[in-house]
Amino acid sequence: MAEPSCLSNHFLIALPGMGDGNFSRTVTYICQHSEREGAMGIVLNRPSELRLGDVFNHMDIQQQDAGTAEQVVYIGGPVQEERGFVLHTPPANWDSSMPVSEQISVTTSRDILQAMARGEGPIKTFVALGYAGWGPGQLEQELQQDTWLSGPADADIIFNRPPEKRWEAAAALLGIDLNLINTTAGHA
Repeated sequence: MAEPSCLSNHFLIALPGMGDGNFSRTVTYICQHSEREGAMGIVLNRPSELRLGDVFNHMDIQQQDAGTAEQVVYIGGPVQEERGFVLHTPPANWDSSMPVSEQISVTTSRDILQAMARGEGPIKTFVALGYAGWGPGQLEQELQQDTWLSGPADADIIFNRPPEKRWEAAAALLGIDLNLINTTAGHA
């Protein structure tokens, strides 16, 4: 059973005053969260200069699907930037797949990339290098400090929105216009 404070399958939306350059104006998809182990997520709106074809070449994976080779690879976060993560729609039957919700899984194994190179991978995919991580209690503390907004994730934002629209779209799910938030704190 899920923990009451579990933020898995949620968006973590940086508030406009976020000072950490790794997360300024980002939306992060939380893949795992527990009180004992902390949290792990993938930043959704930091495209890199790499394309999936570059990754295939680096890993010696034969490309048969030219369209997939042009897919943008994202900077998923500052932790283990050499490690790849694929967010995708079902099925979740790859060697290292973890379903996060009924609509979204995360896979870290080579077999999904091989299938994608053949044009046989999942219908919708999002590929990132690196991830964002928080130790036990760290994310909860940051949420209490009003560093982030959080709310349920939406697969449409992950897979169909352009990266420059994801931050504001995630906040809009909560009825919040980030452009109207004051970035300086004040006390009465």
